[in-house]
Amino acid sequence: MSNVGRATGCSLVSSRQESLVGNSMSVESLLKKLADGRFHSGAELGKALGVSRTAIWKQVKKVEELGLPLESVKGKGYRLVGGLELLSEEKIGQSISKRTQLLISKLDLVGVTESTNTIAMAKALEGVSGYVCAAEQQTAGRGRRGRQWSSPYGSSLALSVTWEFAAGVAAIEGLSLAVGVAVVNALAVAGVESLQLKWPNDVLHNGKKLSGVLLEIAGDAEGPCRVVVGVGVNVSPPPSAMKGVDQPWTDISTIVGSSISRNHLLALLLDQLLEVLSEFEGSGFKAYFKRWSHLDAYLNKDVAVRLAGKVIFGRNCGVNESGAIVIENESGRLVFNGGEVSLRSVSDRGNGKAAD
Repeated sequence: MSNVGRATGCSLVSSRQESLVGNSMSVESLLKKLADGRFHSGAELGKALGVSRTAIWKQVKKVEELGLPLESVKGKGYRLVGGLELLSEEKIGQSISKRTQLLISKLDLVGVTESTNTIAMAKALEGVSGYVCAAEQQTAGRGRRGRQWSSPYGSSLALSVTWEFAAGVAAIEGLSLAVGVAVVNALAVAGVESLQLKWPNDVLHNGKKLSGVLLEIAGDAEGPCRVVVGVGVNVSPPPSAMKGVDQPWTDISTIVGSSISRNHLLALLLDQLLEVLSEFEGSGFKAYFKRWSHLDAYLNKDVAVRLAGKVIFGRNCGVNESGAIVIENESGRLVFNGGEVSLRSVSDRGNGKAAD
């Protein structure tokens, strides 16, 4: 993936980072050795990595802190049960399209970080467009309405992309919905079918959340602005790592019944996301309206919209060509834009309750 870039001639490079305390590079090096899922003795690992067995033992403890299924057997050594696929610039480069390579100004692959959106936002504030950050694990990933997006090490995808829109905030109306379409399209290419979208930014399978989108904006409302598009996808997280999730969820491995390459999936997502971002200012949401409406999980269903502490019941009439949701009730047709609006299906309207 060298010698590629945007019109500026910037090369697409990978920057590996770890936020673990201690010799972080040894942690990553150790994970690379254990990624094949086979047993490796402490002596073998120490020799290969040029450190003592004591140093290996210390790094093993850090691997365990990541929640990975590490097995230790006397006389055999250590292994990661089932192996581990780490994000790889080389593998991503082999899969993404030439056009996508030209649209990306820089690719950062990081280890453990609080949030890829935080890293990307710093780049956006510097005026960088086309920057991509993907992490092995997020410890404080953000969703809408202050929720946390769980991202166990090496078993999910957490990525953020920055993009500049010359016409300002008005040019990105409906962008989060178009990004949802892009995510569904990428997953469909990967063989993940029967997906739906929940307004404004969730990807569902059989009513369970598979992926989420979070957009954050930097810059002037009327002048050029930069958007950080954050996407999280559950690939094959261990159930133990998802105990704190407060809504029904699913993952790709459960849906397709087999494992899937995270590097290949990341490449598919980048192809779709960069296409949407590069074309959206010219096309707007209208270009994605029909596709989104076809994927609408709650179309023509009774729903409850939560907004500013209020709950408004009605029938979901779908979205308009600006990406706003239209709800019909005894008051007529009501239109809601993005922000702190939460859409729920109605499980017990008589009691005024709403549930996912």
